[in-house]
Formats: sequence, C-alpha cells, structure tokens
Amino acid sequence: MTWYSILPPLIAILVVFWRKEVILALVLALLSSEFLLALQGEGSSIFMTLVNSIERVISVATSAGNSRILIFSLVIGALLAYIRESGGVAATVSVLMNKGVAKSKRQVGLLTMFTGTAVFIESNMSVLTSGIVSRGLFDKFKMSRARLAYIIDSTSAPVCILILLNGWGAYILGLLSNYELEQSAVSILWGSVAFNYYAIIALLIVLYTIVFDKVHGPMKFAEQQLSKRNVDVDAGPTATKARFMLVPLLTLIISMVGFMFWTGGGELAKGSGSKSVLYATILASAVAYLLLLTHKRFTHHQLVDVGFKGIGELLPLVSIVLLSLTLGASLKVLGTGVFVASLVGDYLPLYAIVPVLFLTGAVMSFTTGTSWGTFAILIPIGVPLIQTLGLPPELVIGAILSGGIFGDHCSPISDTSAVSALASGCDLLTHVKTQLPYALVGGVLALISFFIASILLI
Repeated sequence: MTWYSILPPLIAILVVFWRKEVILALVLALLSSEFLLALQGEGSSIFMTLVNSIERVISVATSAGNSRILIFSLVIGALLAYIRESGGVAATVSVLMNKGVAKSKRQVGLLTMFTGTAVFIESNMSVLTSGIVSRGLFDKFKMSRARLAYIIDSTSAPVCILILLNGWGAYILGLLSNYELEQSAVSILWGSVAFNYYAIIALLIVLYTIVFDKVHGPMKFAEQQLSKRNVDVDAGPTATKARFMLVPLLTLIISMVGFMFWTGGGELAKGSGSKSVLYATILASAVAYLLLLTHKRFTHHQLVDVGFKGIGELLPLVSIVLLSLTLGASLKVLGTGVFVASLVGDYLPLYAIVPVLFLTGAVMSFTTGTSWGTFAILIPIGVPLIQTLGLPPELVIGAILSGGIFGDHCSPISDTSAVSALASGCDLLTHVKTQLPYALVGGVLALISFFIASILLI
C-alpha cells in the first residue's frame, strides 16, 4: 500500500489519451503492475513480469464469473449479427415511426432512456437492450452513436443503483450486513437512494439532453460531423419482419428476469447477474437462429457464418473487457484501491468527510475501472466512520455509491464503458471523450450537494 501503486492506472490513462490505443494502454498498465508486484516480492523475480502477466490473464479468464462475462460478450455478437442481418432492425424502425412512437429526436431519446430504465435488472442487460432497440432509430434521425452510447451508459448504472431490486442491491446489502449498526442494513441501503446525488443528477442531465435536444463539447462536434454528411445513413439489410428483432429481444428480457429468479432461489435480488445474462443471451441467440431458419431467411451454414462474423466483430472489445478485468485483479493485489482510500486521512473536519469519501470513490473507480471494487473497499472504511463519528449512515453510503458510479463513467479503462460502446456501435475512445464533460458536470454538482448535505445534517 504505497504511492507507486497508482502508477499502473496512471500509465493506462496517459497512454489512452496520448496514443489513442486502449489495448496497448491496458497491456502496459498490466505489465507495470506485475513488475511492481515482483519488486514487492509477490511471486517470482522481475524477469518473470511477462509470464506473471500472462498467468494473471489466465487466472482472471478461468474465474467462473469472469468467464461468463467474456462468453456473454462474444455470444451477444452473434445475436446482434442475427438481428441486424435479418432485416428486423429496419422493420422495427419502420413500425415505431409509423405508430408515432418515434417520430422525432426527442421521442427516440425518450424511448431509449425508457428502455434502459425498464430493464433495471442488470446494467449490461439495460445497456444492450436499449442499444439494440435504438441503433437504427438514431441512424434514421442522424443522431450520432456517441450520443446513443452516452444515453445508455448514463442511464443503466444510475438506474440500477437507485432501484436496487437487482444484483447491485444484493451485493451492497451483503457488504453492509457485516456490520452492527443501529438501523438495519436494508433501511440504510434504501435510505441512501435519496442521497445518491450523482446517480440522480446523471439521469436528469440525460433527460435534459433528450428533451431540449442539446449536446455540448465533443458530443456536439460528433453530431455536427454526422449532420454534414449528405448521404443517407446505412440502415443495413432491407426491412423484413419486426418479429426478427422483437422476439429475440423479448426473449432476452423475459428470460433474464426468469433466470434471476431461478439463480436466486425465487428471490430476484439474490439472483446471479453474470449467470442470468449469459443464459438469457444464449437463449435469445438460439431463438433468433431458429426464427431465421424456419422462415428460410438463411440456411444453417449461412447462419453459422453470420454468427461467427458477429463474434469476430466484437473480439477487440472482448479483449478490452478481459484486460480491464485482469488489470483490476492485479491492482487489487498491488493495493491501489486501499492506498487511494487511505488518502481520506484522519484529520478532516466532519463536514468534509462525506464529500472526500465521494471524491475518493470517484478516483478509485476511475483508476481501477470498477465501481463494485470501489464499493468493496470503501464501505468497510465508511461504516467505521459512521460508528465512531456518528455520521448519517444513509449520507455516507450514498456518497460512496455516487463516487463509484461517477468514476466509472469517466474511466477509459472501465469494462462497462466497453460494453456501452459495444451495444451502441460506437468507438470506445469516442464514447469516453464525449461522455466525460457530462459526467464531470454531474460530479461537480454532486460534490456541492454532498457539502451542503454535510453542513446541514452533521
């Protein structure tokens, strides 16, 4: 737990913005982390840094939960390819426009946000569902994929952390249940919703961009570049039947809920997100395959080719997800998160503790690329502060959760950023660059809110 533990994530972030290459940045950060671990005496000598890095990738990839995430990230490529090549996307776009559900940019944006909000069971599922539904509509109205990536990314995690009837709630409840507090863990968790300022503000900013059709900064430039093109946006294959998109999509959503109940032993909040999302994606892919085969849109061999082509298109992003998970595992051993958390200090005035916890969570999440890992480190630090200093538990937990989401939205090494880029068909770095100004505005407003709340309540 020393100052140099923050060097690997700093290297990753600098290389991302300097070379515009995420995979190179992650590889260099992983190598530097394993090198520092070797210097600390973790494992073998520094000359085995490359081997140790490879073994770290293997250990992460062979973890059951991580394997499910990686396989899901590949299978979703086949599902997206089936939906796209079937002509179902173009048909669905036509149906929505004819029904008056999506006749303007505002309606399209609201539909996207509503879809992401409705699928609050799991953040990746929220992103993927709203992304699949809206890609064709955004193309039709010449709205950039960067805007789509921003809307689905800034809707999914905030919604999941505010509704809490999902794996997010179960995970945080498990962390809180380890401590003896005057209030129950459930009441503290639900009470924190009102103090989760960043999540609330992020959703309000998304709503502002949709209702007023206003984009700023790099996002505005991306929109202007798109509007200057005088050619029609490629809508893909000719429209066929909307069912080729809607049936697999409904299968995905309904089976996700069903698998959450099943894996949770009848309790939704206790279900396994990684298992459910994988099973649901495989089932939806099988349904899409059978639909296209029975309607004689494609032969079996053509469908196999389409599926593997879709999987191949996502290999770069799946590699980013794998390297992000590996870097996070290496940084955990190195103690990066614990070191950042220790910067909170013991001599802060009471009213500054909660805002500093928010900032610490943001920095941890930004540098490690994981909000859940941030919660796991900061909640054990925040709860003793509640017990010893008498801080409002809902406010403290709200600040920690807000910080984790804020940092994750800003981080170029976040696996959720990669999934959002994947779902929207947007370049990862473009997504990070265009979302950053909105996240920073939300972060500043949340920080001010935590200061005000601390002064009033402490």
